[in-house]
Amino acid sequence: MSKEYLNYLKQKKRKKRIIILIQISIIFIFLFLWQLLVNLNIINSFILSSPKNIIETLKTLINNNLFIHIYTTISEVLISFILSMIISIILASILWYYQTLYKIIEPYLTIINSLPKVALGPIILIWFGANEKSIIIMGILISVIVLTLNIYNSFSNVDQNKEKLIKSLTNSRLKLFYYLVFPSNIPTIISNLKICISMSLIGVIMGEFLVSKKGLGYLIMYGSQIFNLDLVMTGIILLSIIATILYYIIYYLEKRYEKTTH
Repeated sequence: MSKEYLNYLKQKKRKKRIIILIQISIIFIFLFLWQLLVNLNIINSFILSSPKNIIETLKTLINNNLFIHIYTTISEVLISFILSMIISIILASILWYYQTLYKIIEPYLTIINSLPKVALGPIILIWFGANEKSIIIMGILISVIVLTLNIYNSFSNVDQNKEKLIKSLTNSRLKLFYYLVFPSNIPTIISNLKICISMSLIGVIMGEFLVSKKGLGYLIMYGSQIFNLDLVMTGIILLSIIATILYYIIYYLEKRYEKTTH
């Protein structure tokens, strides 16, 4: 590698470190100002809590089954995430293969996707009961249609020249899908994992609001019912941390895949 290219790589890494440092600094500055405003009685800690109160609440929760709540939420999110991706890929593949079927059901998919999924909560409870299954199904409902449409659109927008080449060699749509459509869209599918994990988390928390007796969604709902804003804010902070960790795990996998394919 040339000296100029090495300098370019160093500058790129330096810029990346600076961005990460600024991002972390923003968090600490925000927390500092939050606590400062509470200490100066400019904002009411009963309404907005405070970093100090959140830490105290977190210490209390650690001694009262906090990790059971975290494990419950993460396990439900991962199950919902995996099932959503599998179902979405299968549905998108079927719709791509049968174009007429897609044209028939596309308006219905749009209508179902526009429905507020919380409104389906009572129906899910009646059908599947007030249990973990209902929470996972809620997570799947939130994400599966959006992901199906995203993946289908990616399948439908493959390189036209490559598609013509494959078609010149075979008339089989199955072979076209196997040799071109699916392999060329693996990066898109991996990118959609980030959307799926966030939407699965949203769906699971919504489900826990409705039926759960454990999980971070339950803690937030319970805290709001007893007007304990410290508990509510602690639950929200924990959810933010979990969402960030899950996002960066997928981000890391995406980058690893890009390195192996280049």
